[in-house]
Amino acid sequence: MSSIRVHTAQNVTLEYEIASLGDRIVAAIIDYVILIAWAMLCAMLLVVPLVSGGRPSESSFGPLVILVAFLAYAPLVFYNLVCEVFLNGQSIGKKARNIKVMRLDGTAPSIGDYLLRWLLRIIDLQFAGLVAIISIAASQRGQRLGDMAAGTTVVKVRPTTGFETTLGGLSSIAGYQVVFPQVAVLADHDVALVRQLLQQASARGNYEVLNQIANKVKTLTGIQTDLQDEPFLKTVLRDYVHLATGN
Repeated sequence: MSSIRVHTAQNVTLEYEIASLGDRIVAAIIDYVILIAWAMLCAMLLVVPLVSGGRPSESSFGPLVILVAFLAYAPLVFYNLVCEVFLNGQSIGKKARNIKVMRLDGTAPSIGDYLLRWLLRIIDLQFAGLVAIISIAASQRGQRLGDMAAGTTVVKVRPTTGFETTLGGLSSIAGYQVVFPQVAVLADHDVALVRQLLQQASARGNYEVLNQIANKVKTLTGIQTDLQDEPFLKTVLRDYVHLATGN
């Protein structure tokens, strides 16, 4: 399986596996099942009045049809764009398959990137999605036309290599109990930066920097604890690597 390498600002190289065509198809199927279920639910707004009380008057039934059509059709059009913008590059289907949209340089896509991918879905979904399937299969980086234009691809959520380097060589311990499950909201580059700053501040005995790092992590995760800064940050790293490796 192809992969992309990302060299972070913390001088750490991460390798992300390109999402397989199968993963992307399954993710799309999950998304369409959700959209179909939503459309059926909207249709019930029309069926229930007819079954329960007969056909409503034209003055009330016409606007109801327009409202139901809008409620059913709008998500079909905007679902992927809204999900990817607000769910960090994932739709519900992508989240279920642990894949996400990422730029080829490893950074998060901008709203413009997501918009470009969304606009070109019109072409990618031609012939029941055959255009997208062919382009993904033919591309070395698993890109459909929208990805090629936006400079993005879809990858597995967790990097395949370089991960232990990111966490300073830490590895998961069998039977380890996670102390702060909230660390799951952190990104790999966040943890890489915490690890690097922790090492530097500890070596220099810079407790002010340690306190600033700890407070920033607490703000991002919502963690509340009485642990001192250095033990807290080390616990965060251990928790993260344990959750990230799926043990």
